[in-house]
Formats: sequence, structure tokens, C-alpha cells
Amino acid sequence: MVTANKEMVVYCFDTLVAHYNGDQPPPPSFEDGHHPLFVTWKKVVNGGEPRLRGCIGSLEARGLINGFRDYALTSALRDRRFPPIEARELPLLECTVSILTDYETANDYLDWEVGKHGIIIEFSDPDYNTRRSATYLPEVASHEGWTQLEAIDSLIRKAGCNSRITDSLRKKIKLTRYQSTLFTMHYGEYVAYVKQTRGEAPSIVGAKLPS
Repeated sequence: MVTANKEMVVYCFDTLVAHYNGDQPPPPSFEDGHHPLFVTWKKVVNGGEPRLRGCIGSLEARGLINGFRDYALTSALRDRRFPPIEARELPLLECTVSILTDYETANDYLDWEVGKHGIIIEFSDPDYNTRRSATYLPEVASHEGWTQLEAIDSLIRKAGCNSRITDSLRKKIKLTRYQSTLFTMHYGEYVAYVKQTRGEAPSIVGAKLPS
């Protein structure tokens, strides 16, 4: 089974650095394959808790190389919840890559474990009779300190549903659970890795970055 690894995160950083330089990233150092995947960017300010800056991916299988290249940029620059990440923010960033595995249809909306499973919910919005869906990766609920119920209710809102959340609505949810492997690297670790393997630190044209 393919697991998330350091080289995948390095490729995401390489892709973002290359974007700011108007260049192409160096070839990746991992083998291609087809898996659902996500790229998450967080920003660490003054040694505090990392804050989300972008997270986008695919619940369907994608080619790993093209997928990480596409979502490294999409999550950094086009997550509608946040302004695009700027080059000057690079030294404050950490990147996490996730590869999703073990998709299972749950028996009900509580048939999953906090800290183990990511969840996908699908349901009909009672106010608009529209189908809605949303997902949280496995680490989200535990990081937020949520119970299963709190995670479900938050995900209903994330899906765009503003109706009153009732037990009846929850019981109509189709829930798919999944697991993931992930790897996280801070920009400083990326710089050290690039220095060690390529002999020089990454640089941004026209920007002063710590090396």
C-alpha cells in the first residue's frame, strides 16, 4: 500500500516555489499511482498553533504526481475560504499530504471513530430539497476536540446547509468512513532537505527568504 511520505510534501513545496518563480518544479522523487489525496497548508505564527490556510483534494482516485501538483497550487491559491498564500508567507508554512484509504459505507451517522476515520456525509437539504455533501479528514475531529455529534453537525454546516439540525436530519445522512496516511513538513525542514539533497536552498525571485 502506498503511504504518504516526505518526498510528496517536498514536491508540494517545490510546486509552490516554482509557481512564484514562474518556473516548473523539479521531477518528484516518488512513484506515481492512483489514490484519493488531499493537500493541506497551515501557517504557524509566533510559535503558536498552526492555522489552516488552505485544504483541497479529491475523494476520487487521482494520479499522485499530477494530483499533488494540482492540489498544492489549488489549496494554496484557490481555497475560497482564504486569500491566496503569498510568497512572503512561505517561511511560516507547513504542508501536510494525505492519501485516503479503506473506504467503507457506515451503518449510520455515528458508525465511525474520532481520530481514526475521516467521514463523508451526503444528505438532502430539507429547506431546498438539494443534495449536499462534505468531508472531514481523519485528524480534524480529534484536533478540534469534537464528539461525533459535534463533528457531524459542523460538517452539515460545512456542506452549506443552514436548516435547523434535527435528529431526523442526522438519521437521513449517508456516511462513508475512510482512513488515511499523512506526512507533515514545515518550510524550515523543507529548506534543510533541499540543501542536503540539492546543495543549495530554494529561493524566490525578488523575495528575501531565510535560508
